[in-house]
Amino acid sequence: MEIKRSGSQPSSKGPADWFTGTVRIDPLFQPKAPDRALGICVTFEPGARTLWHTHPLDQHLIVTAGCRRVQHWGGAVEEIRPGDVVWIPPGDKHWHGAAPATAMTHIAIYEQLDGKGADWMENVSDEQYQASQ
Repeated sequence: MEIKRSGSQPSSKGPADWFTGTVRIDPLFQPKAPDRALGICVTFEPGARTLWHTHPLDQHLIVTAGCRRVQHWGGAVEEIRPGDVVWIPPGDKHWHGAAPATAMTHIAIYEQLDGKGADWMENVSDEQYQASQ
């Protein structure tokens, strides 16, 4: 058994090649062989969002605070709230982030395949993001 104490792992700023806007990432757990799953807590300031991306395996998002949005390529933007759980299948091109006026925090759990957890693509344009309002 291992216990990771709250505050024992440093936060990091979300990199610009993954996010638009201000984002903080707090690590929760990393995979230990033979496991592949990892967990992070991500806080998005209002208007912040991921770039379009895919995962080689599935992803689960658990909204813990605020109001957020999620969209998969070709689909409608969905607004989700605390307590909602989103499952994103492998290879599904999508983005997720905060609402324009509300910060949002979620826990993301996903598996790495051959050490890779995501393929990052283009920015979600302001037009795409604003179309969700």
